[in-house]
Amino acid sequence: MASNIPFLHSFQHDISTLAKPEKFTFPFCYEPHPFSVLAAEHVQHYLSIQKDFEHNFGLQEGQEGLVIGKMFGVLVVEDNKGNLGYLAACSGKLASTNQHRYFIPPIFDMLDPEGFFLNEEATINTLNREIELLEKNPKIQALKEQIEVCKKETEQELAEARALNKKNKAERKAIRTAQKEILSPEDYQEVEQDLIKQSYRDQHEYDVLKSNCKSRLAILEDELNVLLQEIEDKKELRRTKSSTLQNQLFDQYHFLNAKGEKRAVLDIFQEAIQMLPPAGAGECAAPKLLQYAYLHDLKPICMAEFWWGASPASEVRKHQYFYPSCRGKCEPILGHMLQGLEVDPNPMLENPAAEVDIEVIYEDEDIIVVNKPAEFLSVPGINVQDSVQTRILARNPEITGPVIIHRLDMSTSGILVIAKNKDAHQFIQDQFIRHTVEKRYTALLDGIINSQDGIIDLPLRVDLEDRPRQVVCYEYGKPAQTKYKVVATENGRTRIHYYPLTGRTHQLRVHSAHVKGLNTPIVGDDLYGKRAYRLHLHAGYIQFIHPKTKQEVTFTVADPF
Repeated sequence: MASNIPFLHSFQHDISTLAKPEKFTFPFCYEPHPFSVLAAEHVQHYLSIQKDFEHNFGLQEGQEGLVIGKMFGVLVVEDNKGNLGYLAACSGKLASTNQHRYFIPPIFDMLDPEGFFLNEEATINTLNREIELLEKNPKIQALKEQIEVCKKETEQELAEARALNKKNKAERKAIRTAQKEILSPEDYQEVEQDLIKQSYRDQHEYDVLKSNCKSRLAILEDELNVLLQEIEDKKELRRTKSSTLQNQLFDQYHFLNAKGEKRAVLDIFQEAIQMLPPAGAGECAAPKLLQYAYLHDLKPICMAEFWWGASPASEVRKHQYFYPSCRGKCEPILGHMLQGLEVDPNPMLENPAAEVDIEVIYEDEDIIVVNKPAEFLSVPGINVQDSVQTRILARNPEITGPVIIHRLDMSTSGILVIAKNKDAHQFIQDQFIRHTVEKRYTALLDGIINSQDGIIDLPLRVDLEDRPRQVVCYEYGKPAQTKYKVVATENGRTRIHYYPLTGRTHQLRVHSAHVKGLNTPIVGDDLYGKRAYRLHLHAGYIQFIHPKTKQEVTFTVADPF
């Protein structure tokens, strides 16, 4: 593909036998089109042999520097003559720069030495250093300590003065009592006047002492406040400059769509989620690629993103695996940019189990036990209402109280226990809360693991920028433990039993795939591994106490894979 458009690459292989996709890739859930796979292979070959830049992806032992894996994207495009080629991009900066020979430039280059961003950032960094220096001023800590000492001394002095006044008051009362018995009214009146003067004197001396103590303390506090106010003034200036810089940065990001319409990133996020854009919005590969294509009159055909390098400590990212676009930063932007293109349908809006029946494996007057199919919701979702709950309520309209006692992820198949009345629901749910229910899952891992059994202990929380993905987080994550035992190895894969000790979202999937877990994704895991016809995870065994008989009951369903 001969072209004068910079960064537009030709395919190095014959692609005439490959059919063009009828619709553009839905970026948040897709199977890469062969064009995208081929383009990604070209980029990966370039990355493996290039000498254009130095970046530690964590793929070579002994390489110095911070290990940073990166997300790359490819966009297959068609020019006005019908020729196909591809664009390549990296999410964020690469090797401390945004300008590369092979990858398209960013929408706005924050690292341009002549641009406003670095200059203003340098000013803010200077403020940071000034604030840090001011906060380390030893006089601040010395004044705080002096203030605490002064407060304690003041309280001691005032307490001693109140005690003395109380003693003097008692003595005056005794004098009044004694003198009233022996003195004439005229002489007693003289004594009384003198005692009143003594009382006024004591109160005056206490007030003077209190005022002096307050003045001593105020001098120290005023001196401290001058230093603290200088810091606060610097911080307020930093906040103002940071806010101004952020708004100025947002002004640089205006995104096109296939209709030729341009919208500011602030407007896009305000309309979509009524929030400001997160940091880095517009810096991911997907919006960069589409923007470049629109600016150069190239028609987007298909797209894919892949990870290159070691995984971040908290996330699950596998070298050379394809991944969907992130939702937090990209979903509002791409929602605008894809307008005017025919895009593959969003599978999250479809019900893949519409024609699937639920197998009931046990039923009595208190419970129903079903074998939930894969890709079937336990409870109604936002977009799809069809679920085990709705099916069972339609089948058994006499059910009273809550229905679902526990849940399985949509992609997980297996045993689900349902209550037919409130008492049964509470009785079994209490067992789940007390962790006395025994559960066993079977999974097929996409590789061979070294250990035969053990416990995985990795706390989890949701990825706030890419829901529903989960990340490992030791600071804010909820405890998540999984006991496991290898059953067999089969054709380069591992069949394994999981015994979850907690029930976090995607727990088994993350514990399987994460580098600190088993570092081997479950076959068919489209979030943490590679897509397949299904997720190879099955809840095949459960044991609990029956709510009516109070006897132990066990249910088993063989895994279907």
